[in-house]
Amino acid sequence: MESIFLVTIFLSSIFIATDAYRSNSRPIQCSHGGPEIQSPFWVKFRQPHSCNASGFELICRENATTIRFPSYGDLVVKSILYNTRKLDLIDPKSCVHEVFLNLNLSLTPFHYYYSVKNYTYLNCSAPLSNSFTEIPCLSGRRFHVYTVESSLPVPGSCKKIKTVAIPFSYSPYISDNTFGLGLTWDLPGRERFTSKGHHHILSIDRGHGEAVLSIGIVIVALVALVSITIYRSRELQKLKREQKLEAHKLLADS
Repeated sequence: MESIFLVTIFLSSIFIATDAYRSNSRPIQCSHGGPEIQSPFWVKFRQPHSCNASGFELICRENATTIRFPSYGDLVVKSILYNTRKLDLIDPKSCVHEVFLNLNLSLTPFHYYYSVKNYTYLNCSAPLSNSFTEIPCLSGRRFHVYTVESSLPVPGSCKKIKTVAIPFSYSPYISDNTFGLGLTWDLPGRERFTSKGHHHILSIDRGHGEAVLSIGIVIVALVALVSITIYRSRELQKLKREQKLEAHKLLADS
């Protein structure tokens, strides 16, 4: 009976700790209708960092879900698709090409979801021909900013700002603040390979992780049960030996 009691206490402690872990790692939302936040993403002060990975911290601010990039600033999270590993973002400044120009993903776990191509940003003192389209949100009265294919020569009235790998050059038909701001991510210790232009990631998903955790609990419980049984058996044998010796002693004295 004592062995069963000890095993029950042991298992109860394990399941309570496991349930607490899962509760802390359950999806949350910054607002009603906002994206569900779960591993590897996490919200500071609302989810434990231990459940998630570095570089995936999100911020709940004014009923919006945001993510901060040191090279640019805050971008609003529109949606997170965990099955395809797609993070859709919105630029609150409504200038996607300013994001493209300044966003440095090399020190983050993210990269663009869509295929990229090298484009050069030009700062021109005079407007170019109609075959080039100026970026309004980056231009001013005395300067004009364009994106051109990096292989094109730089016009005499322009200076090269930077060449970056981005999903597309500027077009007034796709100049809203969301198109192209799709990212995907890798996790430490997970292998990514490319096949026919598509990214694939070898990983253990959340369901498999919980299955492994459950199996681990069962193994630990069985080991504990066997250990306690062996211990009780040895104690019982020791007690029998002591009783036998005591009986022999009483017979010898009599």
